[in-house]
Amino acid sequence: MGKDVIIACDFASEKETFDFLDKFGDKKPFVKIGMELFYSAGPAVVREIKERGNKIFLDLKLHDIPNTVKKAMKVLSGLDVDMCNVHAAGTSGMMRAALEGLTRSDGTRPLLIAVTQLTSTSEETLRNELLIEKPMWEAVMKYAENAEASGLDGVVCSPLEVEAVHCRLGKKFLTVTPGIRFEGGDKGDQVRITTPRKAKELGSDYIVVGRPITAAADPLAAYEECLNEFLD
Repeated sequence: MGKDVIIACDFASEKETFDFLDKFGDKKPFVKIGMELFYSAGPAVVREIKERGNKIFLDLKLHDIPNTVKKAMKVLSGLDVDMCNVHAAGTSGMMRAALEGLTRSDGTRPLLIAVTQLTSTSEETLRNELLIEKPMWEAVMKYAENAEASGLDGVVCSPLEVEAVHCRLGKKFLTVTPGIRFEGGDKGDQVRITTPRKAKELGSDYIVVGRPITAAADPLAAYEECLNEFLD
């Protein structure tokens, strides 16, 4: 898969989700299904969105002991999503187990990426609450290196860390970047953010965009603005 804009469908119900997707007509954007929707509507909503023709990033951020994550990924591999993820903080052993569980008997699997540090996490929080004394960029790079060594396809990171990840691990190692806002837009609870155009300049492979599209008066126009900034 090439570069793309992924819409974060962080809705509480199946109805809200399909009402939103219906606004796109024949367009089938790449969508992210997160914990809120998955926990409220279950695997059925994943299957239905897939049947509609949308690509899916299943964003459940698994983080548990290796055997539990392996078994969970084996179940998720049957949903035919295009991308899913784990927390890199779960260690290399957990990431390798996740990859093993996700890989089907015929050798196929969705893309598997690892969350490095959430874009809501600041340097201060990293140091004072998580007790990680290393600078943010260094912690992100170490997690990314662990993910690459474990066989994963890429990481979720801030756009601000994309250049360093690609420089260290190569252009083929994917960077999926949330924390995207339009110029002058509301930051919400994100602290490490940038615009779609800047994310393109920094080398992001995929950008994940939520409220700037989902809360827009015209979601289709906002989506097309993102595409124009990021892909053109």
